[in-house]
Amino acid sequence: MNEQVDVVVVGLGPGGEHVAGTVAEAGLEVVGVEAELVGGECPYWGCVPSKMMIRAANALAEARRAPALAGQASVVPDWTKVADRIRGEATDDWNDQVAADRLEGKGGRLVRGTGRLAGPRRVTVGDRTFEARRGVVLATGGRPRIPAVDGLVGTPYWTNRDAMAAKELPASMIVLGGGAIGVELAQVYARFSCHVTVVEGQERLLSQEEPEAGELAAAALRADGVTVLTGVRARRVTYDGREFGVDIGSGEPLRAERLLVAAGRYADLGALGVDTAGLDPAARAVPTDGRMRAADGLWAVGDITGRGAFTHVSMYQAQIVVRDILRRPGPEADYRALPRVTFTDPEIAAVGLTERQARERGLRVRTSLVPLSASTRGWIHGPGGEGFVKLVEDADRGVLVGATSAGPAGGELLYGLNVAVHAEVPVTTLQHMIYTYPTFHRAVEPALAALR
Repeated sequence: MNEQVDVVVVGLGPGGEHVAGTVAEAGLEVVGVEAELVGGECPYWGCVPSKMMIRAANALAEARRAPALAGQASVVPDWTKVADRIRGEATDDWNDQVAADRLEGKGGRLVRGTGRLAGPRRVTVGDRTFEARRGVVLATGGRPRIPAVDGLVGTPYWTNRDAMAAKELPASMIVLGGGAIGVELAQVYARFSCHVTVVEGQERLLSQEEPEAGELAAAALRADGVTVLTGVRARRVTYDGREFGVDIGSGEPLRAERLLVAAGRYADLGALGVDTAGLDPAARAVPTDGRMRAADGLWAVGDITGRGAFTHVSMYQAQIVVRDILRRPGPEADYRALPRVTFTDPEIAAVGLTERQARERGLRVRTSLVPLSASTRGWIHGPGGEGFVKLVEDADRGVLVGATSAGPAGGELLYGLNVAVHAEVPVTTLQHMIYTYPTFHRAVEPALAALR
């Protein structure tokens, strides 16, 4: 017998949990379906534990810079401090009871299991079927993409989850992938004295960002002792019970105690049964309109929409879905000023279009690039103060369409640039602002003056 409810949310990561909890508080009967932990990837294996690791690794790096700035200092890395803090503060030892209670405290009902569409406004979980009067929200996130490398399947390779849960530091590690996850974890492990090699098939790290960002990331990793190999791919993987071997097609195979696969993430739409709602199960993402509708009575948020695998994107989309379900007015989705940060040291943050993307869209582009040392604060900072500000302007409209801020506070400096891109503030207005002295963000001023 089918159970009738108002809304079914399949997947309770940050976006799904927000939708379920908010519409339940508004008085609707809501069922939230989760196959793993309520809260999703971010608090248990992604954003939160990784930033705890990064905080610890950066503290080690700062201590090592002390001799150049303040006198003699020494530090002995202790991985157990990181592992214990993640289990105690970030993940509660991977127990989601607090999050489950939070949802149910708002009036939502939690059903544990794998949810699958079974037609319009219908979801099955095991032998149970739920019919949603208002509709269904898909928020199942993504899973690690495992490349088709000969010999890889069947070996005890790591994904980001294993790297977050590691109680002991390996002596050596090979990282397959030079995107944000790969470079962040490579730097963390290297700063704790693990010998790390990054293997990236593209010609540079962070290939989706500006070329200068990839160059800065590679330089930062090499300064921490990481071997960075770009433009090469793993051809074969072996494991002898003690260490991995990775054949990259030249010379002796690379060898390490651990192999971390950080080759991106994907959404398995086929497993969700999207074909029963008239969608393509082989697609890379669920297409949605400005109100996050994928079909009549069906919404999607987060990674599966293909708009960026970021918590802030899923939360932004979740707010739109909540308004639509509750029939409240509000703006539609707008991704012109999509921000993102790679939390390496230095941080590499960006918003909007890269120079290449802007040119591919046929814009008449003006750009500028200034080193962070163009600000007095960058010069004052000394060791660890490497970075830059890059601006991309639509010259015909006189507004910024993209920007990158890299440096010790790159993610924080991005805020003002994010506002400028989102609100389409005229460049002439930005050029006549007063920029606080001495701050990192003062580097934006000479960057604006240098637009050519």
